[in-house]
Amino acid sequence: MDAKKILLVEDEEHLLKTILLNLELEGYDVKTASNGIEALKKFRSSPLDLILLDVMLPEINGFDVCEEIRKENTRVPILF
Repeated sequence: MDAKKILLVEDEEHLLKTILLNLELEGYDVKTASNGIEALKKFRSSPLDLILLDVMLPEINGFDVCEEIRKENTRVPILF
């Protein structure tokens, strides 16, 4: 069975690395983004099972990223 795909969006590097490590140890396939624009590009580049989204992000905040994602996909779960 393929690993579930998660997009982790976090601009604080130490939090990103900590969460990434723990998710990978649990067997998830994790893509990361450190700002809103990068998050939208990665969302559009491949199917995802879950998005973990920070609110305070450079470029575009998490709420605006969520709004853009919802225009294109209403099924993928998004957790803030």
